Amino acid sequence: MTSIHHVTQANHECTGDLSASVPVKAVIFDMDGVLVDSEPIYFEVERSSFAHFGAPMTEEEHHTYVGVTLESMWRQVLDRHQLTNTVEEVLAYHQKNVMQTITAYEGLVAIDGLERWLDWLQEKGIPVAVASSSPRSLINLIMEKTGLGRYFDIRITGEEVPQGKPAPDIFLYAAELLGIEPAHCVVIEDSRNGVHAAKSAGMRCIGLHNPGSGQQDLSKADHRIFSYGDLWTLKESLPFGE
Repeated sequence: MTSIHHVTQANHECTGDLSASVPVKAVIFDMDGVLVDSEPIYFEVERSSFAHFGAPMTEEEHHTYVGVTLESMWRQVLDRHQLTNTVEEVLAYHQKNVMQTITAYEGLVAIDGLERWLDWLQEKGIPVAVASSSPRSLINLIMEKTGLGRYFDIRITGEEVPQGKPAPDIFLYAAELLGIEPAHCVVIEDSRNGVHAAKSAGMRCIGLHNPGSGQQDLSKADHRIFSYGDLWTLKESLPFGE
């Protein structure tokens, strides 16, 4: 797009006209940074793991891994930093740390305004799914700890598809499980990799700017918002369930 339109009285940006497009029949959510503000927790665990295996990590490089699977992240880290450890070794160490940290973490809650939005989608009869690069065990743990599991019967992990984000596989699989054509799906994402995956899948995408997810380029998203309050102000102009 050649320009960004600022909508008055709303703290969001629009890069496309969703209201004139085909109806929205399903909403697919990323998890980390979209359903829960978990990215800062992961950053701390990842920094600890990087240091343990001797990978000097800049903040800029670290942010490039947001939204990708753990296996993809570690393959890139091992290659870039020429580490001699195996992928299996670092994954086992890191996943154990993540699960222990999240299990013990007491302050994990749904992002403010999310449940009101999910309740509204439920009332409209619009199905939802979570499509996350995190392992299934972690998705299920977070669904249980936050109480969000009651909304998400369909949960897809990057481990279940041939290629993780930024490839479109996970979102195309989510659409298949939902029984909805990709063009009728909207994805809510907080990372550059996730936005790229959604657009590559032929879906519309709402980019959620979450400071906890680092400096993410969401410019390819159809809309960019800063909170679920912003998204609430948009709902009447979007073609949900028409």
